[in-house]
Amino acid sequence: MNKKMKIFSLFLLITLFVFSGCTKNEKKEVKKNPVKAKTEQQQPKKEDVIKIGAVFSASGPASFLGAPEKNTAEFYIDKLNAQGGINGKKIKLIVYDTEGSEKKTVMATNRLIQKDNVIAIIGPSRSGSTLAIIPIIEKAKIPLISCAASKKIVTPVTERRYVFNTPQLDVYAVARVYQYFNKKGYKKVALLTVNNGFGASGREELLGQAEKAGLKIVADEIFGPKDTDMTPQLTKIKSLKPDAIVVWGTNPGPAVVARNRLQLGIKTPLFMSHGVASKKFIELAGNDAAEGIILPAGKLIVANQLPDDDPQKQLLLDYANSYKAKYGSNPSTFGGHAYDAVKILTKALKETNSTDADTIVNAVENIKELPGTGGIFSFSKEKHNGLSKDSFALVEIVNGDWKLVK
Repeated sequence: MNKKMKIFSLFLLITLFVFSGCTKNEKKEVKKNPVKAKTEQQQPKKEDVIKIGAVFSASGPASFLGAPEKNTAEFYIDKLNAQGGINGKKIKLIVYDTEGSEKKTVMATNRLIQKDNVIAIIGPSRSGSTLAIIPIIEKAKIPLISCAASKKIVTPVTERRYVFNTPQLDVYAVARVYQYFNKKGYKKVALLTVNNGFGASGREELLGQAEKAGLKIVADEIFGPKDTDMTPQLTKIKSLKPDAIVVWGTNPGPAVVARNRLQLGIKTPLFMSHGVASKKFIELAGNDAAEGIILPAGKLIVANQLPDDDPQKQLLLDYANSYKAKYGSNPSTFGGHAYDAVKILTKALKETNSTDADTIVNAVENIKELPGTGGIFSFSKEKHNGLSKDSFALVEIVNGDWKLVK
């Protein structure tokens, strides 16, 4: 019996020892956990950074579009972050250079969505590149604010739920040019348009609006984006004796047309699209060839010529001065498209305090009377551009610079 008691006592001691050890370990663990939790709370959360993507033609033939857009977007975001970000959250801008390639734009867009997990995208710079990624954007349900001007980017809106753009639309550019033709009494018009997304969209508007404007299209010529000689098309146009020639495209093609026109001694007034509203065009064409060319453009390039009561004037001057101080050169209309895109997106983010795609889209659609470099923006569910033809100014190239046509 004593032997059994000894065994039982030993068993009891072992049990108490094990139980005591477990309890101590549990107490240590309990003591440790609050410290761990506190440390985890001190780490920045992923939600503290808002990731926005951007795709610009920062290099290559379309760099005159994308380089100022990239500079402007980065400058705007840096300034915003220095002021505390959006509702206390910093913005991380992830930029990819598309080099003007539609293929590279598609690849960059997929990467931004699938790998970088951005909540919205600014750009692309070109209409063709934008049209190429719209199916991706709509499938992924990621808000896109393009810096390209084709009307097809935002129409039909029923198929472009997540797509907006900031440049003045080609439909309004054509209307502004034709309005000028009516005042001048022009009747016969020759067209020369580039064979790409921007040119095709412009050509459609030039042909579609002609009859209503009382104009007769006497020539409808096309050139390739990389063509280096347009003398055959211009020779044909010269023989038809139009009252005006309209060229629709982006550099370098329009600059080639301007030089060829001078070489052929054509005196017919030459009009360009808003796709060449930068000093790069004048540089490529040369002052003599560019002299006297008229085009519709945003007011930025003639900001100092605007009347003081223009609601955009001060904003345009502030942007121009800030850009020049940062980069040592004057901004272009195209940089302004990125300025407007970032301003619109960040306004939507700030007002909703949400990164949900549909919430952002709804917020943009409700923006009214917002001054930007391109005009006064008012969006709606039916209107994903937000501008009108009143946002265009007509400018003439005089002595290598822009002059407001009053």
